[in-house]
Amino acid sequence: MKAFLWVVLVAVCLPGCGYNTLQSGDETVNAAWAEVLNQYQRRADLIPNLVNVVKGYAAHEKEVLTGVTEARAKVGAIQATPELINDEQAFKQFLAVQTKMTGAIARLLAVAERYPQLKADSLFRDLQAQLEGTENRITVARNRYIEAIKAYNITVRSFPSNLTAMVFGHKPKPSFTVEDEKAISTPPQVDFSMPPVTPAASQ
Repeated sequence: MKAFLWVVLVAVCLPGCGYNTLQSGDETVNAAWAEVLNQYQRRADLIPNLVNVVKGYAAHEKEVLTGVTEARAKVGAIQATPELINDEQAFKQFLAVQTKMTGAIARLLAVAERYPQLKADSLFRDLQAQLEGTENRITVARNRYIEAIKAYNITVRSFPSNLTAMVFGHKPKPSFTVEDEKAISTPPQVDFSMPPVTPAASQ
């Protein structure tokens, strides 16, 4: 017990112990993560309207429509709280459902290539533009989070701030892996300037 108290005393009293840096870094990470969640929620909110517009022109594309709806439901089932970034397994699960959501959106948008009238629908085009803008915001928010995590984790692992981190229970937080970035860093895109791929597309 005395040894523990001594470590606490040394960690707090040492110049440059990193306590304030840890607190500041933690707040920065939380703010950056909140913005990531905000942009992912914005994307999820666009999905029902997008699905309804596509359904109006391609109701028989049931597999694609069901896929994106189910992916959105799985995203909604995750409790995306600020505390999520302190749980590596929960963080990975969150990223996994977001990756599936990205793939489902890409498939939904690809359906438009087979339906010229859908591509020409002003509401669909507006929703698609909003979605692209949101995906760009997600990328920016995610990059800010990565930078905040990098700075925070360096403080947690560096001496003497690592002693302060140990005493006050600060641990490294998870970030996006290379695999995550590859899967979700490319927004779903559809080139509406391209003509239908086959003659059957106009039927």
